[in-house]
Amino acid sequence: MISKNYISGAVLALFIASCTPKEMNTTTSESDSKVRIMTLDPGHFHAGLIHKTMYPNVDSTVYIFAPEGAELKDHLNRLASYNNREENPTAWNLEVYTGSDYLEKMITQKPGNVMMVAGKNNIKIDYITAAIENGIHVYADKPLVINQAGFQKLVAAFQMAQEKNLLLYDIMTERFEITTLLQRELSMIPEVFGELENGTPENPSITKESVHHFFKYVSGAPLVRPDWFFDTAVEGSGIVDVTTHLVDLIQWEAFPDQIMDTSDVQMLQAKLMPTKLTFDQFAQVTGKTPSFSPTETLDVLANGEMTYALKGKHAKVSVIWNYQAPEGAGDTHYSMMRGSKASLIIRQGKEENYRPALYVKLIDSDQSALNKAVSETLQAKYPGIGTRQLTNGEIEITIPDSYHNGHEAHFAQVTERFLEYFEKRNMPAWEVPNMITKYYTTTKAFDLASK
Repeated sequence: MISKNYISGAVLALFIASCTPKEMNTTTSESDSKVRIMTLDPGHFHAGLIHKTMYPNVDSTVYIFAPEGAELKDHLNRLASYNNREENPTAWNLEVYTGSDYLEKMITQKPGNVMMVAGKNNIKIDYITAAIENGIHVYADKPLVINQAGFQKLVAAFQMAQEKNLLLYDIMTERFEITTLLQRELSMIPEVFGELENGTPENPSITKESVHHFFKYVSGAPLVRPDWFFDTAVEGSGIVDVTTHLVDLIQWEAFPDQIMDTSDVQMLQAKLMPTKLTFDQFAQVTGKTPSFSPTETLDVLANGEMTYALKGKHAKVSVIWNYQAPEGAGDTHYSMMRGSKASLIIRQGKEENYRPALYVKLIDSDQSALNKAVSETLQAKYPGIGTRQLTNGEIEITIPDSYHNGHEAHFAQVTERFLEYFEKRNMPAWEVPNMITKYYTTTKAFDLASK
């Protein structure tokens, strides 16, 4: 087995070829209180993004168990780029096992105490279950499951994790987006927001919309996606993937710090819609020759929409996947919460230069209450924010540039939250039941949309 600080370009193919199924060096003098990460089958670029930053209480050696192939090469290249960058380089040491029995080797050798997994979503729950059964904490990219059968396994995994005093936690980066944080904060100030309306299926009280793109740049380089990413039997349809974030935010904002239950969810409507990929587009984003004809297109059921009621509050969630964003744009987010005194709206369009912005539309409240909330409550947590009156009557919450740290930075923030839970064992009582409710919601929507 080979341990290196980094593996880059010219030597990468040789490195992969040399990783035969030998015993990994598992000797460690570190206390179990320090996190030692084992990355399993890193098929998604999110597996690398948590390593863009180093953490004081995480061991610098990362143990990687994976099948040989392009996905592992991509993962190692990404970590190498972080180690080799000029500004604030990381110093990860890699112990890599590439045998076909990578899962069994991780379990039997167990050089770490936390499994990180981001890859094929159809088998992720089986990886999670195996880790929990063998006393390993789990830190997993969303979605944990993509159908109702997987959901039943997830419920059992959470039960087992509780019995074994283990953490099972998914990576909810969007909770750390500054406009979402401020939208949540303002919604909890009755003098400004009032109470969340009940809404109706046609006019929900809370709406979340997300637009994503197959081809984009990650850490400054064009993203190469595996071909299975476009197979919804493996990746999952749009209604169970990105919507995981949106459903999570609805629970987190509409019912802050409250425990949810599956009985609180009433799924009303759900549908799936395809994005068409051309022969050339598929080839560009995967780096592989498509199996379909150049005159054909590939229909990917990447788009989804659901309307449901959560504790009587109506919500609508939708996700759209396009091939590539317009020049200067990227993935975008729209959100609206309708209160009895104000609506809180996040937009990220051309007028915002494709950066999320938060607006307040007052209904039955005066601006003095908002100004007081900003100056006396929010500025204590977020110094520098303010308000700006717009000609359309809305009020923009002005946010200093320093708070707009970008999607990739959120992976470090959510990882730090996981590490706090690991060290202090202080995960809130609502996190696990709300994860269960969240995946019940997404898989229930998929079940309805598939009929």
